Amino acid sequence: MPELIETGTEPAAAPAEPALLTETAPPAAAPAVTAPQDPAVPALEPFLDPLRVPPVLRPETDPESGRAELTVRTRPVRVPLHSQLPPSLMWAYEGQVPGPTVEVRRGTRLRVSWANGLSGPYPLIKVETRVPANIMRPGYDPEADTFDRRVPGLPPWTVVHLHGARTSGVNDGWTDNAVPPGETQLSEYLNDQAACTLWYHDHAMNITALNVMTGLAGMYWIRDDEEEALGLPDGAREIPVILCDRNVDTDWKGRPTGVLMHKVLRDDEDVPRPFFGPYNVVNGVVQPHLEVAARWYRFRMVNGSNARFYTLRLCHEDGTPVDRELVDRAFHQIGTDSGLLPEPQALPEQGLTLAPGERADVLADFSVLKGMRVHWADAATNPPGPAPSPEVMQFRVADEAADDPFTLPGRLSPSYVRLSHATAPDHEHRWVVLTPPAATGMPMMWEMETVEDASSVQIPSDGIVQVQRPGRPLLTLRRVAAMFNDTTNFMVREGGWEQWNVLNLGGPVHPFHIHLIRFQETRRQNYDARGFQRLSNGDGTVRGYGTVTPVTFTGELPVTGADLGWKDTVRVGDTRPAPAGSGQLVSVLGQFDGGSGRYMYHCHILEHEDESMMRPFTVMPGVVMDMQPGMHGGGHGTGHGGHP
Repeated sequence: MPELIETGTEPAAAPAEPALLTETAPPAAAPAVTAPQDPAVPALEPFLDPLRVPPVLRPETDPESGRAELTVRTRPVRVPLHSQLPPSLMWAYEGQVPGPTVEVRRGTRLRVSWANGLSGPYPLIKVETRVPANIMRPGYDPEADTFDRRVPGLPPWTVVHLHGARTSGVNDGWTDNAVPPGETQLSEYLNDQAACTLWYHDHAMNITALNVMTGLAGMYWIRDDEEEALGLPDGAREIPVILCDRNVDTDWKGRPTGVLMHKVLRDDEDVPRPFFGPYNVVNGVVQPHLEVAARWYRFRMVNGSNARFYTLRLCHEDGTPVDRELVDRAFHQIGTDSGLLPEPQALPEQGLTLAPGERADVLADFSVLKGMRVHWADAATNPPGPAPSPEVMQFRVADEAADDPFTLPGRLSPSYVRLSHATAPDHEHRWVVLTPPAATGMPMMWEMETVEDASSVQIPSDGIVQVQRPGRPLLTLRRVAAMFNDTTNFMVREGGWEQWNVLNLGGPVHPFHIHLIRFQETRRQNYDARGFQRLSNGDGTVRGYGTVTPVTFTGELPVTGADLGWKDTVRVGDTRPAPAGSGQLVSVLGQFDGGSGRYMYHCHILEHEDESMMRPFTVMPGVVMDMQPGMHGGGHGTGHGGHP
């Protein structure tokens, strides 16, 4: 049996485990909600409740075989998101929201039995509204909102993906391989990768956005000797932080019921937009507080939202920003999605930005802030509708400094090597185009191939995109796939290196995630994408989408700071306001090793993933690929030192 370790804040005790829900269980009583100033969003007192810290599972490893086993069961529970809200029915790994943090050492072969113990009704309702202001309001407006009556009939059909893991395709959590209640998903993780902050979450086809929102997420930490040598804060001072946003239903008097609500805007094009909620939630608690000693802490952070981007700024109690000099002394980012940075980095001037799926490993020296109450406030712009309360999480720092021998190391990861196109081994090139919703109704993800002879295609044509790069011939790309079930084109050689070029033609910023590998961002460029347009026939009907004039390079953006780190999810697009038609190209480089089989890449805005922004790719041993002539899988590469 694995050792179950309870970790918690200092000095708050871990919360009691919620009772298992049965179909006959009555809803638990809750304190009444204070009458709000704005009747649209019931007021909840910020920083009233302590941060919930999930327990840690450290499976025991057999010293001879290096193997370990673990069973993690999902079950329904009632969980209070805030002490002024009734408890919410949720689905949870081991009855915890978020799920337990799994901790293993590098090289341990861990076999996990993900047991589906769910039962009862689906724990949320889905609503679509046509009034932008309504999406940030709890409850249902009968004059503007519509229930999705399919959702109550959804079964507890789940599959676990360990996000960022180097593992074979059969263990990756293929989206169609979900299991019903009473069955178990067996996965074996080699954990043969550098120390990093992974997370596990549901990945069931068509309903990932809904299943994750029910509570199905948790963290997974890999340790190694390089990390251990740094002597970083641990135990109760190493804290998982899972950020997300949520909404709830209300009764006929406008009082919150605690029932989770997935409310989205259906726009003028009759397309539902992603979910944004009025309540900022950290580890399953709305706007919690954390009491900390005046010493060093480590925060392992992940944005587990469906769609919300967070830009976290440190603020005083009155909402004014903490002086930059104090922030620079107190906070240091030491890691990204897939491992440690080469050296500590100051947090960005505008704040720490995390897109859905992204992680940050952050050290905080609270001796710099002793005696203060400060909080993270969200400064990100997330459309549509009114912004929620910006407060995210408060730190209550002790008055007296504690004895702490830890000092910030100047060098974090001696094994870190900066990748570049010029110095990478021979590698393939892939092209993926992200289309703007204004052109196609909703964002699409197009898989592209290079057209060697541009005269062989008509310009403009549906699915043809031309790109004018700096100092390079005009590039002509042709769409070969757009939907998940289209033909698989990307056949990747196991152990091979590849550069993926992801071109956003002016839509929203997309967090682009590739399963199996870690990579580095090697290039980011701005483009004028106004030439990509809707193409019409003579009678005004639409014949497709493509470039009338080439998408044209407008400027290079340096890759600096934490963006130099190892990643598995990268933001493609500018998070700052940009002129209409502004596009962006991001190139990432990595090695496809650690497993073979069938995998996915997708946008990590979960509603985009569920709709159409997800595609499969296959990784195969080279000798197997060579058995079938022509099985290059759309690779359009050059060798070492070539051009993308």
